[in-house]
Amino acid sequence: MDWQPLVLTFKLALITTAILFVVSIPIAYWLSNTKSKIKPVIETLVSMPLVLPPTVLGFYMLVAFSPENAFGNWLNEWLGIRLIFSFGGLVVASVIYSLPFMVQPIQAGLSSLPSTLKEASYTMGKSKMTTLIKILLPNVKPALLTGIVLSFAHTVGEFGVVLMIGGNMPGKTKVASIAIYDEVEAMNYSAANSYSLILFSITFIILLLVYLANGGYFKRFVP
Repeated sequence: MDWQPLVLTFKLALITTAILFVVSIPIAYWLSNTKSKIKPVIETLVSMPLVLPPTVLGFYMLVAFSPENAFGNWLNEWLGIRLIFSFGGLVVASVIYSLPFMVQPIQAGLSSLPSTLKEASYTMGKSKMTTLIKILLPNVKPALLTGIVLSFAHTVGEFGVVLMIGGNMPGKTKVASIAIYDEVEAMNYSAANSYSLILFSITFIILLLVYLANGGYFKRFVP
């Protein structure tokens, strides 16, 4: 069995989860506190990957990132970045596709905190940034852990989006889900089973540990 697809899969999941953690906290904080009229629009955009077919999202990203498109051409000509059929493209696509799995648990956790917690921090002269990092986030650790695990697991299981953006390039964009599909097409069920069993086992263990650590908190955020 070729181990490259598995290594690439977990590398992609780790990088995607790390980026999502940094990006999602300010988004979730804003959504949990704002009273802006555009809040429903932003929440809808963030949640779209939950209901949108992966191939639809992948297609539009493929068109947008293509060098033949104005945006893709600008990235290629001015920044030297080519996202389609590259690992960098997989990362960008995975971040967009897994965004709600990180944002929503953190948003729910921050929304559940009493407003007096922030008010007490502000009264003591703490800034909004300090309050968020040192007061609010430590009080929503289960939500943070849930977001991390859901994002990681969701990225590991991606197929449609990564296939549309990255194609099937061994050692570069061929992740485990695509390798399984290839082996099934070749009627090599033994190899497909090996890939599937490894992904199943690792995902099961991770989710079990989180369930045990978070109790009933985790299951409220599984789409």
